[in-house]
Formats: sequence, structure tokens, C-alpha cells
Amino acid sequence: QVQLVESGGGLLQAGDSLRLSCAASGRTFSSYTMGWFRQAPGKEREFVAALSRSGGTTVYADSVKGRFTISRDNAKNTVYLVMNSLKPEDTAVYYCAASSFGIVFTTSTRYDYWGQGTQVTVSS
Repeated sequence: QVQLVESGGGLLQAGDSLRLSCAASGRTFSSYTMGWFRQAPGKEREFVAALSRSGGTTVYADSVKGRFTISRDNAKNTVYLVMNSLKPEDTAVYYCAASSFGIVFTTSTRYDYWGQGTQVTVSS
């Protein structure tokens, strides 16, 4: 089992940059595929980005491709999401998730563990 704790959210202006972190407990962090999802008020949770166990494979939602970068440091049991050129439509609660499947999935149902979320608010 793994516990996930996100940090780094905040209130920003359009065009700003932000880095989210997700710290994982346990010794098997490197065995999990990791992902970031987000949920805006009144909307369903949506996929943002994910990467493989080694970090060698990454997948992004079209809405963030070219602006967001997901990475991981297995020595620190941490996954990151660097968000550049933020837009008001990026406003949401961002969740970190871990999947025991070996394949990088974009669907939330393939993820076994979730963090509590961190709020990102982007004003215009």
C-alpha cells in the first residue's frame, strides 16, 4: 500500500508557472505508475498526465501538452508536475495517483491510490 500527499498548490495569475509535488510513503514507489488528475468545480475528474515506473514513458492530456511536464524521482519517492503558461481553465483540485498496473493509463479507474488533492487557482 502507498500513501500520497500532494503539495505546491496556490493562487496564481494567467501565464504563471507552478510545480506540484506528490510524496509517497513506502518502499515500493518505483513499482507504481504515477499520474496526475484534476477536478474543477462542477466537473468530473479528468486526466492530466502520467508516467511509467522508470519515468521513461509519459502521456499528457491534449489540454496541457507542451505546457505541463510530469517527472519522478524514485530515490525521493516523489512525483512532480511542472505547470507553465497557466490558464484560468487550469483551475482545479489536482490529485496525485498511483497505479499498480505496469502500463501507463489515462483512466482514473486504473489507479489504486489517491492523494487528498491540492488546489490550484488561476486568475485572468
